[in-house]
Amino acid sequence: MERVVGWFVFLAIALLLFGFGYYVYSTAVDRGWFVIKAKFHTFVKSSTGLNVGDKVYMMGYSVGNITKVDLLPPGDPRNVLLEFDVKAPYFRYIWQHGSVVIINSSGFLNQRQLEVTRGTNGYAFVVTQPVYDKTIAELEQIVAGDTNHWQLAQDVFDSSTNVVYGAYTMLDTTNLSCIAGLYTLPDGTNLLAIASPAAPSNTICVYDNAINRNKIVASWHERRHRYVNFTLVKDSAWLQSVEPVGIGDQLAQVVGQVQAALPNFFALTNQLNRILNNSANLTSNLNATVVDVRPAMTNVVDLTALLRRPGGMGLWALGTNGNRQLTGVLTNVNSLLVDTDTNLNDLVLSIGLTLDHVADITSNLNAQVQADPNMLGGISKTVGDTDDLIQGLKRHWLLRSAFKHPPATNNPAH
Repeated sequence: MERVVGWFVFLAIALLLFGFGYYVYSTAVDRGWFVIKAKFHTFVKSSTGLNVGDKVYMMGYSVGNITKVDLLPPGDPRNVLLEFDVKAPYFRYIWQHGSVVIINSSGFLNQRQLEVTRGTNGYAFVVTQPVYDKTIAELEQIVAGDTNHWQLAQDVFDSSTNVVYGAYTMLDTTNLSCIAGLYTLPDGTNLLAIASPAAPSNTICVYDNAINRNKIVASWHERRHRYVNFTLVKDSAWLQSVEPVGIGDQLAQVVGQVQAALPNFFALTNQLNRILNNSANLTSNLNATVVDVRPAMTNVVDLTALLRRPGGMGLWALGTNGNRQLTGVLTNVNSLLVDTDTNLNDLVLSIGLTLDHVADITSNLNAQVQADPNMLGGISKTVGDTDDLIQGLKRHWLLRSAFKHPPATNNPAH
């Protein structure tokens, strides 16, 4: 029994030690104790909602933690220093162009979190390959015996400060000769010094791609256009921060806008109240008007009903006795037309007889003229004498007023 109890205690202690070891291992994996971590820093306006140990995110993944939140000295124009770690392989997504630190709001109680955006192009901010400053003569000897290993860790410019060879360019004897030609111009300008002013004289910055440390050893320096070595304990790479307005500040702004708009809102409600009162008065007056107009509308309805009936227009225009009167008028007109037709026939017959008599007279006159040719001359003379007699009577003072001169119809010609 003592042996069984001893084995039970031994197994319990072993299981306890195994569970504790697995817990330590899981915690170490979760906190990135066994992976490479890159140290970055940025500057923010306020530390509200940011605490040491908070997670850092990239593309929705937890990629690191905040390691330091510190207030800067009074003379510094910046407010708060923020340092954080990014685990491998996520720090390899942080490039020269496109990578920034965004401080997003994560709640309504001034909670915020860090998000690092993925780079789009350019150079990696941090690398695990150490960089060296070597002269061109040394590199020519190294490249001659060790090809496809050494690459530029800086930008090389021409006389117009245009990049001729960028970082990561593989070095060989050909481009080393070109770089040597750009090394010192006739005017004495050292183009390499433009890219690496702090580097030793007559050297260029390179790295061996076969050497890869298990830690971050260099970072890209934007102003110097090259990689610089740093120690992970003291140095960190800088990332630009983007700090949108927090939800609390946005709510405060909204409340301020609402407070500023309240007087206008109250004035608007007063105007709406007056408009509603006027509308009520208008509807009351309109109701009275409708009551007054209702008899007229009734008459209009009756009139339209009358007009829709057959003969309604005549009944409305002539009255109830109009049809009988119109019938009598039409009967009289018909009798008149019949009598007129009869009288017209008699008149036509009379005119025919008269024309026959005129024809007989003209026939007799023609026969007399044929028998007496001088008759026409006598008639003509008689007509002329008669005209002279009439003209003389017109000029006589006693009979002059009996002959009226007709008014002139045309103006005399000018």
